[in-house]
This record gives sequence, structure tokens and C-alpha cells, in this order.
Amino acid sequence: MFRMLSNRRVLLVIACVGGLLTMALWPETFEVDVATVSRGPLVVTVDEEGQTRVRDRFVVSAPVGGRVLRIELEPGDVVRRGDVVARIQPETPSLLDARAHAEAQAAVASAEAALGRAQAEEQRARAAVAQAEREMERSERLVAVGAMPAQDVDARHDEVRFGEEAVKAAVFAVRAAASELQRARVHLVRPSAPANMGTVTVNAPADGVVLRRLHESETVVAAGEPLLEVGDPRQLEIVVDLLSADAVRVNAGARATIEQWGEDTVLDAKVRRIEPAGFTKMSALGVEEQRVNVMLEPSDPRACAALGDAYRVDVRIVTWEASDVLKVPTSALFRQGEQWAVYVLHEGRARQTAVEIGHQTPREAEVTAGLSEAMRVIVHPGDLIRDGVRVRVSARS
Repeated sequence: MFRMLSNRRVLLVIACVGGLLTMALWPETFEVDVATVSRGPLVVTVDEEGQTRVRDRFVVSAPVGGRVLRIELEPGDVVRRGDVVARIQPETPSLLDARAHAEAQAAVASAEAALGRAQAEEQRARAAVAQAEREMERSERLVAVGAMPAQDVDARHDEVRFGEEAVKAAVFAVRAAASELQRARVHLVRPSAPANMGTVTVNAPADGVVLRRLHESETVVAAGEPLLEVGDPRQLEIVVDLLSADAVRVNAGARATIEQWGEDTVLDAKVRRIEPAGFTKMSALGVEEQRVNVMLEPSDPRACAALGDAYRVDVRIVTWEASDVLKVPTSALFRQGEQWAVYVLHEGRARQTAVEIGHQTPREAEVTAGLSEAMRVIVHPGDLIRDGVRVRVSARS
């Protein structure tokens, strides 16, 4: 009896150990999410934030310097071409203060001295020419009687010619000095203010609305200083600054969409123009980036009626699209050396498969070789997934 009990215990221990070894050595099964390789459209886009802008905007500037009266127009007010948008009272020319007057007087005295010096140089040059002419006449008489060689006469002729050129230069110097004196004397003129200079009106250059009012209260402005901005908000364009590496993939006339502009609908647009020159812009991380402005035109301006100038929108510009391609989720792709690869679900096991990828988006990629339609691939494969391991599809897939 005792021996039978001992044998049973030994058998029980052996069975337990065998079960534990079987459990330890049994291949582990991993739960995975899968997706199906399918055919369908694929659209590759460049996504960036954009800003609306009135295409034809006019900056109304002060035609003269003076005191601009209070501008009653408010941003959003409608104006017509020729409407008076501002009034300016030209200011009286300011008189010279004591310091400026003294400087002007000193400048006049200096110019008078320069003119006197130039005139003296002219007189000296003329006297030198007269002396050279007398010497030439004397030399000609001596040559005629044989008392002087003929080559000496040629030297006297050269002296006369050089002297005449010096006289011309002196005359030009006198004219320049006289002009400098006249300009210096102009600064001493004390302007007199007219009794009534009147008011200068500033008119709207085109139909539209007031976009910005740069001056509201009465103030003094210089000639050419901006006062208002006028434009038609119905004629909007979208300005997007793209990285130069993305801008080279965008073509004029490319299709685009406008999203996140305040409504749930998506607006269609097209690329109207790509600026030929880029600019440097600092990113949020403090990195210098080369950017290029790309202008988009909404396909239906009436759909943008709720938008105004300088509104923020999200833009997607199409760089490539096809209606029927074999595609796989990008979350299923991983690098294996120099190639792309995926794990294909085959008879309950993960099989590593090399693939060739074409165009990609953040969510999908075009498959050019390695997969066929209806295959199931593992998405988001973890570090535990290896070629040949057992897997089971999760309930989420």
C-alpha cells in the first residue's frame, strides 16, 4: 500500500513538471491590430497654415504735409471711388531759428569766398594766356629774321593752347561757385505764410471698404504718410508661406482645399502664383527656415463671404494624386536595412515581407511591389513581433 502511494506521488510530480515545461516551451501568441491592403484614390498634399488677404488693396497717403483732421470713417465703412476720406490743413513753412540762421549766414560767406577765389583764378588764367600770346608773337618775329629756331615757336603755341584750356576750367569753376552761393542764399529766405492756405482733400482711389485706419484723431503727418487702407473684401486670396523644399513640389494651377476656416465645409481653391524669391523666417523652435509665399485663389469667392482680411485658415495643396493605386497604411511600414518592410498575417503567423513604396501621405502609402490586394498586414508592430511568431487579431480590428 505504501509503495503504491509513493508511485502515485511520483507520477503526480512528473505530470506537474511536464505540464509546466509544456507551458513554458509553448509558443506565445501576441495580439495585434491588422489592416487590409486595398486599392483606391491617393492624394499627396502639402499642409500649412495660411492667411487671407485682400488682393487689390490701396494705401491712401497724405499728398502734402500738414495737420490731418479727425478721420470719421471706421474700418468696414463702404467708400466709393472719389469719396473724400480725409482732410489735411497744410502747415505754414517753419522759419529759421537762431542757430540755423547763423549756419546759413556762414554758408553764404563761405560760398562768397569760394566765388571770389574762383574769379581770381579766372583772372590769373586770362593774364597767363595774354602773356603767352605776346611771347608767341615775339617768337614769330625773331624766327622771321632768323634770330630764333622755328621749334621755339611751336612751344609758344602749346603754351597758348594750355592757357586757353586753363581759362575754360576757371570759367566753369566760377559758375559752380556762383551756383553754390545762390543755393546758400536760398536758406536765408524767410518764407511768408499766406493768409489762407485752404484744406486739401484726400479721395478714395477705388470702390471698397475701409480695411484699416492708421490715424483717427487729429495729428500732424508728413507728405506720403499712410492714412487709410481701402480694398474690396470680396476679392480675397490666401497667402501660404511654405518651406522652400515643399514649394518646389507645388505648381501653379494645382488644386487645393481650405479647411478650419470657421465652418465645417471644405472650400476648393487653386494655386494662382508662386513667388520667385524666398525669405528667411524664424520657426517656433528658433531655427531659421527658408520660406516661399504661395498665393491661392478660392474657386467660389461667394463661399468666402464670411471671411475677411488677415483671417487664419488651414490649407492643403495637392502635389500628386491618383484615382486607383494599391495602398497600405503607413503605420504598417518599418525599415529593414535599406528597404521598407511589413508583417503580413498568414495562417496565424507574422511573415516579414519586403515592399517597394511610391508616394506617401501621413496615413497611407502607395505600394509598387511586394503586396497584393486583400492581404492583411499588422499595423503598429511592436518590438516583440518577429518573423514567424504566432499572432491573433484583436477585437479592435
